[in-house]
Amino acid sequence: MRLLIGLLLSFVIAGAIGLGSTWFALSNNVPFAALSLGAWKADPHRGSTGIDPYARAVIARNGELPIGVGDGITFIADADDAGRPLDGRCDVTIRGTTPPARYFTLTLYSPSGSLVANSLSRFGFTSQELVRDRGGDFEVAVSPRARPGNWLPTGGVEHYLLVMRFYDTSLGIATRAGREAPMPALISSGKCT
Repeated sequence: MRLLIGLLLSFVIAGAIGLGSTWFALSNNVPFAALSLGAWKADPHRGSTGIDPYARAVIARNGELPIGVGDGITFIADADDAGRPLDGRCDVTIRGTTPPARYFTLTLYSPSGSLVANSLSRFGFTSQELVRDRGGDFEVAVSPRARPGNWLPTGGVEHYLLVMRFYDTSLGIATRAGREAPMPALISSGKCT
């Protein structure tokens, strides 16, 4: 009888650990083959047949249509370069250059995947809309208050994600270092409302 109770208890504990770790991986969108360049993270396998089962379940749950591996790659940032979570009540600057790509977009999303509501209905920029300096670098202010130049309004949300999608680019599974793929820096100024 003790053996049967011990066996049942072992199965219950193993089931709880297995289901709990699966729930954690799906709800936090944990990529297993992540490519990290500074604060930006991507899953190069997301649009391929080699996608891991957890990422496949996240896509099925969210109803997302990922970019195909031959078409481009998506990078997501939920924190600045210092590791502080992106807070819509604070000022953040995106500064630098991007990897070579025919076209890219920079979009502001809520953690649930919807666009962040704001009074201007401005949700992002394309590579053709960004104002750049002579060297090709750009600077985007992400802030609840209006800023001159490239400005993305946060609407004062508590937390948001920045998503950069690169189309027709050489970035992908073989990319390993920041010098191969220079991603823009994410810098929090510390000014919060």
